[in-house]
Amino acid sequence: MERRTIGAAALEVGAVGLGCMPMSWAYSASRQDGEGSLRAVHTALDSGTSLLDTADMYGPFTNELLVGRVLRERRQDVFVSTKCGLLVGEQHIVANGRPGYVKRACDASLRRLQTDVIDLYQLHRIDAEVPVEETWGAMAELVAAGKVRSLGLCAVGARGNRRTGSRMHDETIRQLVRAQQVFPVSCVQAELSVWSTEALEALVPWCAARGVGFMAAMPLGNGFLTGTLTPGQGFEPDDLRARHPRFTAEMMAANQPIVAGLRRIAERHGATPAQVALAWVLGQGPAVVPVPGTKTERWAAENAGAAALRLEPADFAEIAGLPAVRGSWD
Repeated sequence: MERRTIGAAALEVGAVGLGCMPMSWAYSASRQDGEGSLRAVHTALDSGTSLLDTADMYGPFTNELLVGRVLRERRQDVFVSTKCGLLVGEQHIVANGRPGYVKRACDASLRRLQTDVIDLYQLHRIDAEVPVEETWGAMAELVAAGKVRSLGLCAVGARGNRRTGSRMHDETIRQLVRAQQVFPVSCVQAELSVWSTEALEALVPWCAARGVGFMAAMPLGNGFLTGTLTPGQGFEPDDLRARHPRFTAEMMAANQPIVAGLRRIAERHGATPAQVALAWVLGQGPAVVPVPGTKTERWAAENAGAAALRLEPADFAEIAGLPAVRGSWD
């Protein structure tokens, strides 16, 4: 698999990563399968993927424990990324950027991951109550202590709302500038896909101009762009898609032309709609790394295969000409 560089630390990863969140968080709990998820991770690694993206809040904590089982056997094959800064409560999630918490969270993640160093440690959310310089300074101390190799920040945007999303990304850039003055930002993670392109307006160019890597979250539109979801199929109550306006039967039906367009291009290349969607993300810059989430071997192998797909200029033009996405995330 093609290799790509993660920013200031010049650490290389396979061009397509693996998002581990669906293995224990945000999607139907009844379909979670720990052993099946482990097989999916091993399949991805065997296919050339190296970046595994997790977080302490996924589960919470169980996702890191699962990834730790893989690291115990294959640490040399893995570039492990995890996150801190969000606490899961009874009814809500809150940000915590206090320096003491960040350091304790890192030590706990190291134990769960069964490793002595985290390759990329990301701030999951900026805490509005704590200056980003203080949080970032504590994270920089973790690098100095040898517990972390590089630092990243997850950007929060209003998905599906171009005007609001752009404003949120502008605020993220202001925070990034402040963080850079304390310690280099190696990577920024934000949503980027065929149906969520707001990051291309300012955030991706900002990263490219400064040698900062960009990790594309949800590059398959939470599964919609794979073409495997049926309008009106319904989702279990604990599935995040059950609460999102884009996944109502009406909006899923309205957005089918987007999937149809991806399928047309896929047929020309002997590929799948998901692979075309991932290849489109890969085409947005040499330091852009999509991290599609999955918990099954089949999709892990398919997603990794997207790294070998080369879209033509006509393909990109066709995707640009697809109907505008209907529905928002808000």
